[in-house]
Amino acid sequence: MRLVDVQAAVDAELDRIAPVIDELGALFAAAGHELALVGGPVRDAMLGRASNDLDFTTSARPEQTDRILKGWGDAWWDMGREFGTIGCRKGDWVVEVTTYRSESYDPASRKPEVQYGDSLAGDLGRRDFSVNAMAVRLPGREIEDPYGGVVDLAHRVIRTPGTPEQSFSDDPLRMMRAARFAAQLGFSVDPAVVAAMTAMADRITIISAERVRDELVKLVCAPHPRLGLELLVGTGLADRVLPELPALKLERDEHHRHKDVYEHTLTVLEQAIDLEPRLAARAGLPEGPDFVSRFAALMHDVGKPRTRRFQDDGVVTFHHHDVVGAKLTRKRMKALKFSNDQIDAVGDLVELHLRFHGYGSGEWTDSAVRRYVRDAGAQLERLHVLTRADCTTRNKRKADRLRRTYDDLEARIDRLSAEEELASIRPDLDGNQIMAILGIGPGREVGEAYKFLLELRLDNGPMSEEDATAALEEWWAGR
Repeated sequence: MRLVDVQAAVDAELDRIAPVIDELGALFAAAGHELALVGGPVRDAMLGRASNDLDFTTSARPEQTDRILKGWGDAWWDMGREFGTIGCRKGDWVVEVTTYRSESYDPASRKPEVQYGDSLAGDLGRRDFSVNAMAVRLPGREIEDPYGGVVDLAHRVIRTPGTPEQSFSDDPLRMMRAARFAAQLGFSVDPAVVAAMTAMADRITIISAERVRDELVKLVCAPHPRLGLELLVGTGLADRVLPELPALKLERDEHHRHKDVYEHTLTVLEQAIDLEPRLAARAGLPEGPDFVSRFAALMHDVGKPRTRRFQDDGVVTFHHHDVVGAKLTRKRMKALKFSNDQIDAVGDLVELHLRFHGYGSGEWTDSAVRRYVRDAGAQLERLHVLTRADCTTRNKRKADRLRRTYDDLEARIDRLSAEEELASIRPDLDGNQIMAILGIGPGREVGEAYKFLLELRLDNGPMSEEDATAALEEWWAGR
C-alpha cells in the first residue's frame, strides 16, 4: 500500500461522508469545542472501506455533546454516558461522540476507571493499536497520526502506540482485540505484542465473561478466524478463555494413526465458512458470517481429548466424543454467558455431527431419515454444512464418495419433506382426538399416547385418521 493510495482513499471516503463530518465539525467548532473523526472509521477509510457508523472524539463534555447532537440528529441515546459517549442517528448515519479520555484498570477490577482528557494527542495515546490511533481533525480535515498508524497499515501489522505491556495492563481485553483484528484485517502481529500477550495472558481473567465473549464472536465471524485463533492458542490466552481449543493439540501416537485434531478443526471451520452461502440460499438465514455454524465447527471435536483410547492393536478410538463434546460445549458457552438459544443450537450440532456416518451408502430407512430431520430440527441446514465441512480427507476418491452419499441423503430429505412436511412432523391425531378416542382427561397418559403416535408417524409416514385410531386403540388395549 503506497502513501499516495492511502491519501486518495481517505479523500474519497471523506467526500462521501461530508454531509456528516462537515456539519458536525462546524457545529462543534461554533460551540468552542474540538472534534475529530477517530479510530475504526479512519482506519477503514485508509483501507478503502466504506461505513455509515462513525466514531468521533471531542473536547466537549458529555452534556455539551448531548445538546449539540439533539439539535442535529433524528434520534439520540446516552447508554455510554458513563464512558463519555453520546450517540445519535441522522438518516442512514449512526454517530457516536466520546469525550477525550484516558482509562485504566485497577489490577483487580473488571471495569475501566474513566477519566476525561484534555487533548486529542492524549486521547490517541490511550487507544489500543496504532492503526486505530489515527484521527481526522474537523472541520479542517487534517490527519493526525502520532504513532505511525499509516506505516503499520502499509506493512499490515498490529502494533500498540506505546509499550504493549502498558497497553495490556491498562485494558487486558486488548490482548483479545489483537487476535480479533488479526482475524478481521488479515494482518500479522508485532513480535513485541505477541511476547507481551504471552507473558500477560493471566491478566485476561479479570475481564468479564461478557466482554471476552463479544470479542470471541467478532473473531470467529471475521474473514480470517484461523489467524486470530492460532494467536490465542500460541500465546496461551486460549487456555484461559477457550481451553477446549488448545486441548485439541493431542500428542500424536508414534504410528500417526489419527489426524492432528487441532489442525483438522481449523480446516473444518474454514470449510464451513466456504459453505455458508448455502444457509442463505436454503435456510433463509442472513447472508454473511453465521456464528452458530462456525462455532459448531470449531467445537465439534472437543470431546476427543476426553475419549481417546488406544486399543491393544494400537488403533486409536474416540467413542462417544460427540456426546462428551456437546456437554463440554454447553458448559463453556454457559460460562461465557451465551444465550440459551445459541447454546442449544451449537450444542445440538456438536452432538449430531457424527450421525450421518451411520448412513453408510444409503442403508437408512425412510424412518431413519425422518428421525435425522426430527432430531436436527431448526438446525438441519447448519447440520448439512457441518457434516460436509467435517470431511477433510486428502483421499479424493473417498471425499467424492462421501459428498455423493450426503447428496443422496439431502435428496431423500428434500423428497420426504415435499411429501410429508418433515419440518413440522406431528402425530396423525392431536391431543383432543386422543382424549376423545380413549375417553380420558388431560394427564400423563395423553403424553404417552402422543409419543406412541409420533414414533408411529416417524416409522410409517403419514397415516389416515382411521388407521391411526385403530393403532391407538390397539396400543391402549395392550398397555
